[in-house]
Amino acid sequence: MSNEASAPAPGAIVDPAGTPRDIPRDTTARPWLDASLPTDERVELLLREMTVEEKAGLFFQTMIAMGEDGELSPGDANFGIASNEDYVAGRHMNHFNLLMVPSDPTLIARWHNRLQELAASTRLGIPVTISTDPRHGFSENPGAALLAGPFSQWPEPLGLAATRDAELVERFGDIARREYTAVGIRVALHPQVDLATEPRWARQLQTFGEDAALTGELGAAYVRGFQGESFGPGSVSTMTKHFPGGGPQKDGEDPHFDYGREQVYPGGQFEHHLTPFEAIFAAGGRQIMPYYGMPIATEYEEVGFGFNKGVLTGLLRERFGFDGIVCTDWGIITDQPIMGTDFAARAWGVEHLTPGERMVKVLDAGADQFGGEHDPSLLIGLVRDGLVAEERLDVSARRLLREKFELGLFEDPFVDEGEAAAIVGAPEHRAAGLDAQRASITVLSSSEALPFARGAKLYVEGIDAEVAAQYGEVVASPAEADVAILRLQAPYEQRRSMFENFFHAGSLDFPAEVVEHVREIAAAAPTVVDVFLDRPAILTPLAEAGVALTANWGAHPTALLDILSGAAPATGRLPFDIPRSMAAVEASRPDVPFDTADPLFRFGHGVAL
Repeated sequence: MSNEASAPAPGAIVDPAGTPRDIPRDTTARPWLDASLPTDERVELLLREMTVEEKAGLFFQTMIAMGEDGELSPGDANFGIASNEDYVAGRHMNHFNLLMVPSDPTLIARWHNRLQELAASTRLGIPVTISTDPRHGFSENPGAALLAGPFSQWPEPLGLAATRDAELVERFGDIARREYTAVGIRVALHPQVDLATEPRWARQLQTFGEDAALTGELGAAYVRGFQGESFGPGSVSTMTKHFPGGGPQKDGEDPHFDYGREQVYPGGQFEHHLTPFEAIFAAGGRQIMPYYGMPIATEYEEVGFGFNKGVLTGLLRERFGFDGIVCTDWGIITDQPIMGTDFAARAWGVEHLTPGERMVKVLDAGADQFGGEHDPSLLIGLVRDGLVAEERLDVSARRLLREKFELGLFEDPFVDEGEAAAIVGAPEHRAAGLDAQRASITVLSSSEALPFARGAKLYVEGIDAEVAAQYGEVVASPAEADVAILRLQAPYEQRRSMFENFFHAGSLDFPAEVVEHVREIAAAAPTVVDVFLDRPAILTPLAEAGVALTANWGAHPTALLDILSGAAPATGRLPFDIPRSMAAVEASRPDVPFDTADPLFRFGHGVAL
């Protein structure tokens, strides 16, 4: 891009510095650029100009990498990611899920603009749509959420649910929308409105908990915040997941892996898990992602939901009347290595089919995009061999193009690089996030030591001593302390690969050595144990040790210490039941909410200090 300013040509797009971008805006040559025309007409004008190859490129949404200093990327061999130019100019792809980002939002904005310039240079100039997994929480899970980086930091959705505050959730969505759009992100691969009815399931942190009514209320608020008062150029389109509800996993295992492929409904509650999606549809949710799991012993075919015509066409399209975009979860067509380990495609129930046959089945089921796939030549070959009609491509292409037009990407795909740093992670956004963290912290049981007085002698584990020193005198041992504060992570079992260990699964019991350590601390000083409850851990032995218990779902130590010191009120409430024992968990039915016998703490529980 030239640094020399010049008078822009009529209809030219001008960047924030006033430099015209060399992008054709001739509506005679490209009549679909005429914004005065109805969207459906613009879609048809563009569609009739597209080759099979260009149409096929729309169907693939995969991970993409940024280059250094905001430049285009040559790719990332570690993640099997091709160069930006190969994807956009070579494969005609224009939907991407952004991987890792730098701490400087200006660089994200700069890269986004370079990518849009590359897209504009292609034959039809179809702009790129950038999506992302959640970025505003404290957890880092490359399979489910991504590190916040420069974005403001909030509690995870379970924590938002603990606030019981739909207005707060909508405010979060609005702030996240402004931060996303500032750097060019226009699709949120969230919210996740699965019900956390299986206490062992690894994906609960991104849900709104166990209660269907609360999940629907907060999910709808989340969508309104991200999409805005009316859907358009300032919106972030939401892709709600995982239809028809991904919570009822057999033994709590996740269907990212073959040992977790079965979704089971021993309590007959398949319909109950649809409830939150009805609220999403009423709120105008634009996109849907089906889960990997395959339903067992229901009226539906026992194949993964991305392949399931009865679910995607019969239930989603016909019963609920959903005509938005359906994108499969990542990697259900081809085998791909992840973090150095080979994983089979998550083609549950259709493992015997070839990648091409799986692709045909996905399209026949009613989906529009293949998540995590990046080889359009496979789809092109199916069309040329007569196995997929070009008219079928047109059905989904219309939905995908319509979304780009309604997001305003054809009018102006660029962002203001100079404004990105002022918007992303702005002080007022970070302050709002910290307030939400405080509101989410849930006191499960208290003690005479709480709230502790400012200046008290504090023994801490899992809290930076410099932070704790702002609240009291940090001492070296529990015996010297007025109060001991320990922060723990809910337990999980180690699995064979790095990727699997990002999915915290297995037993919810704390190891014996952890329980013994807590008992030793509690014997020496009044003790508070704060647990990051990405799953509802078995807290019974900790409660029996006589400690005060708190729960968080992503909170800075200052948020916790503000609650424990009485500087802020304790208002959080549990978004799920806390089971009393693993025996109760194993005896419960994974599709039935609140089904563990005699829980230690019930949904909605919370103690004021």
